[in-house]
Amino acid sequence: MSKLFFVLAFWVFCSVAHAQVFDVPHSEEAPTRTLLIEASKPRALVLLFPGGGGMAGISDSGSVRSKHTFIRSMEMWAQYGIDAVLVDTPYDLGDLRRGNLRGRKDHLTRVDEVVTFYKNKFKLPIWIFGHSMGSSTATYYANEIDQSKKNLAGIIIAGTIRTASLDDAVTLPVLAIHHQYDACAGTPVSASSRIIEGRPPKLVSKLELIEGGVTEGEVCQSFAFHGFNQTEAEFVKRAASFILSH
Repeated sequence: MSKLFFVLAFWVFCSVAHAQVFDVPHSEEAPTRTLLIEASKPRALVLLFPGGGGMAGISDSGSVRSKHTFIRSMEMWAQYGIDAVLVDTPYDLGDLRRGNLRGRKDHLTRVDEVVTFYKNKFKLPIWIFGHSMGSSTATYYANEIDQSKKNLAGIIIAGTIRTASLDDAVTLPVLAIHHQYDACAGTPVSASSRIIEGRPPKLVSKLELIEGGVTEGEVCQSFAFHGFNQTEAEFVKRAASFILSH
């Protein structure tokens, strides 16, 4: 299945699905742009934080510049009764080579504003899902939030970066997904397994390894195994199953 098919399939879906752009206000600065695709009878909502510099490029019309795995698979969440929200960023969040800016206060404040916005709007369980560099957004945020507010229902990380970690104080359910053959040096399978195996036994934690698919291009990019190329359906299925089970 070609890259073009995935891109076209997404736009065809968006032309008939209920997709909306919401700009979440952020003090006096640029808002945090998000793209929502609603399920008909939602049971949960997942916030998707893509990797790389995090700049998905959501336009006013809802088109997206990035071809990240989250964009290619956004339409797949609705069949499980889960609203999917792609979260953009108005500035580059860096990477492992250039410096990771996802731990900075401004970024984590924006994440919290998005969580609060969608929690208040839909009153659904909110899950945060970060892929690759986005896994640091999910873990940084989880390590800092006040869990007593119960704004967040759980965390999913995929293609986890090697520097990501979760504090023992984080008691939320955690799922880590990794492609068995991810060849990106910054995201070894051990990064996901280390987090899950290091969690206290009493907490809900699970590691899912995915095989198959096709790897194309640079090993750390979205159409490699790292980006779950042509395993998107299984990728979403496993994440959705975990969400609906907890």
